[in-house]
Amino acid sequence: MREGVRERVFDGLLWLLLCVPVVLLSAPDDGGSWVRVALGAALLAAGVALGRRWPMVPLVLAVAGSLAVSPELFTPAYVLALVAFGYLAGRRTERTRPALWLFAVVPLAGLARILALDGTLPQWFALLLSGALAVVAPWLIGRYVRQYDRLVRSGWELADRMEREQEAVADRERLRERSRIAGDMHDSLGHDLALLALRAGALELDPALGAAQQRAAGELRRAAADATGRLRDIIGVLREDGEDAPVAPPDETIADLVTRARASGLTVTLDDTTGPASEMTARAVHRVIQEGLTNAAKHAPGAPVRIRLHASDGARVHVHVTTPPTDGTPDPGLASGGTGLVGLDERVRLAGGTLRHGATPDGGFALSAVLPLRAPIPRPTAPRSAHELDLARRQVRRGLARAIWIPLALLAGLGLLMAGVGLSTQYQTYLEPEDYARIHTGTARPDIARSLPSRHLDGPPHAVPAEPPGMDECLYYRSTLLAAIPVYRLCYADGHLANKAQLP
Repeated sequence: MREGVRERVFDGLLWLLLCVPVVLLSAPDDGGSWVRVALGAALLAAGVALGRRWPMVPLVLAVAGSLAVSPELFTPAYVLALVAFGYLAGRRTERTRPALWLFAVVPLAGLARILALDGTLPQWFALLLSGALAVVAPWLIGRYVRQYDRLVRSGWELADRMEREQEAVADRERLRERSRIAGDMHDSLGHDLALLALRAGALELDPALGAAQQRAAGELRRAAADATGRLRDIIGVLREDGEDAPVAPPDETIADLVTRARASGLTVTLDDTTGPASEMTARAVHRVIQEGLTNAAKHAPGAPVRIRLHASDGARVHVHVTTPPTDGTPDPGLASGGTGLVGLDERVRLAGGTLRHGATPDGGFALSAVLPLRAPIPRPTAPRSAHELDLARRQVRRGLARAIWIPLALLAGLGLLMAGVGLSTQYQTYLEPEDYARIHTGTARPDIARSLPSRHLDGPPHAVPAEPPGMDECLYYRSTLLAAIPVYRLCYADGHLANKAQLP
């Protein structure tokens, strides 16, 4: 409501301001009439009323009113309206094509009107100059102000969006960290439960124990299997598709991991010839070996596991975990859910390496990875909001450049055109000295016309002597191509050349 009131007040004050020169310069005291004042005020009122919905309409009305008064477009009564409506058209319009059409049509319409009124070409040049200064330049300034406001508005919008994005990123990071903790819990507890089930299976088959103890060991093994399954289901709900794998494995060395696996009953051979590696690579290697031991405990109980680590070219580390074929049947409760290898592949990829897994030719299983000793540093990417702000800044700079060089180019082009036409006009009024010498007094006018240029000067130059008395007409021609004086004067009487002179 307040916005609408402010707009109406602004439009009313604008109309009153634009009407001031119309009233002062179109009144009867200045050679006008009250009818012209009323028509001008009504024209401006219509432009102000339609300007917010159709911004180009007021400019068209102001240009039409100016051309109706003067073919040169510049009129003191409407020049303020041309500047104001030109600025508002550039400020309010989104598209530039309607304005460009208007800028192309006005010179053509003005030229047609000048020719219809038997006007001169300099009048058309004055129209072009008036249009460039009173219409095009304010329109370009309005376009620049519009783009600058858009930049400011975009900056505040991007700042607000970035603040919301930061809050969303913080919430997402908290959830992701919880998911990583859950993933590490799954990896660590799954490994421990697999080893626990393996130990319980060994106790279940130990002949030194009684039947009750063996049944208790079997129940313990099945409980461990059930706990592993439930843990896999819970973590499967927490992990979404495409989510990054955990990057914080248990805090233990590879030797500690192998020792713990051997204490659980696995036969493990470790061959490690690598040196120190980056933290990211060390964690990935630890995770590969842990997954290999867990899979061996699940799917090949009792089979020996071989782990081999070696470096190549001092830049990459190779990890191989192989398990030979076994006749044992894995417990169905310990079947893999598939998330371990998927997460492991993502962990290795983040460290800059590659992972391979599958059956060996002899029927066993192999898990291998190739990792750089120094993990690559991820490249930060520029936020989208910063890109959008930079794009908005470039648009404003281009708008400012157009607001400066387009008027300058128009003025330069207009100046060159006027200079060319001026030179052409001077050449058309230039009388060669040889032709002037061949002209004699008393010669009939039609015979002289063959030696004269196509045009003559509009009138005598300043400070030339008075014309001889009794002459019907005197015509003036340039005696030099570039200078305004001296000139040749040819005076006629009764159809013959009565006087010729070079002035001054």
